[in-house]
Amino acid sequence: MKKDTIQLIVILVVLAAVAVAILKFMPHDIDTIYNWYKEHLTYGTILLLMAIESSFIPFPSEIVIPPAAYFAICNGDMNIIMIVVVATVGALIGAVINYVLSLLIGRPVVYKFANSRIGHMCLIDAEKVQKAEAYFDRHGAISTFLGRLIPAIRQLISIPAGLSRMNFGTFALFTTLGAGLWNVVLAGLGYWLSLHFPEEELIKQLEHYNRYLSWAGYALAIFIVLFLAYQAIRKKPATSPKDIDNQ
Repeated sequence: MKKDTIQLIVILVVLAAVAVAILKFMPHDIDTIYNWYKEHLTYGTILLLMAIESSFIPFPSEIVIPPAAYFAICNGDMNIIMIVVVATVGALIGAVINYVLSLLIGRPVVYKFANSRIGHMCLIDAEKVQKAEAYFDRHGAISTFLGRLIPAIRQLISIPAGLSRMNFGTFALFTTLGAGLWNVVLAGLGYWLSLHFPEEELIKQLEHYNRYLSWAGYALAIFIVLFLAYQAIRKKPATSPKDIDNQ
């Protein structure tokens, strides 16, 4: 077995072990998470949890930012603008983790598959992978930005960016813009809830309004798909010189 293959296996095993350990010891009940978070609410915990949420480990950002903004307004212990800034930095850290892992681990795996017999049977080769990388490099900025606003896509959009070797500066910029916009929306929700509901109803209201945020994200995803489909249908093939001569 080649040295790089052994290293790849070791890295994957370590990452899997870390993910399993975090998921095992992380409370899964939302009330338990909320109570722990409330007792340990600092800028540091916001940074850490948002980094986890934005990486390959699933964690809801809706339970992090709105309560922090809620208590910032009610108690005055924290600054709501700093909450958004710290949360966005945490989201960027988690996204960079996905980007680097996809770049260092994902690309070799993808290319090995593309150059394998099974890959060729699936009509995939290195040239097609390179074309896909070039396409994402051209259109990855807007995809990265919008992807941060769509549920279930937020954590995953960093992976194709790493696989395609998207320019890191562009990736970081549009990840920050997209994550920042999403965090502003969540902080705004926490601010609004602080004006209308007591703390006893906070979790219930978060779950209620989070459904609307999710629906808005899914609507955005559907709109993007329909727009791309419309553009593909509307786009006409370029007219060749032979076609011009025949007219």
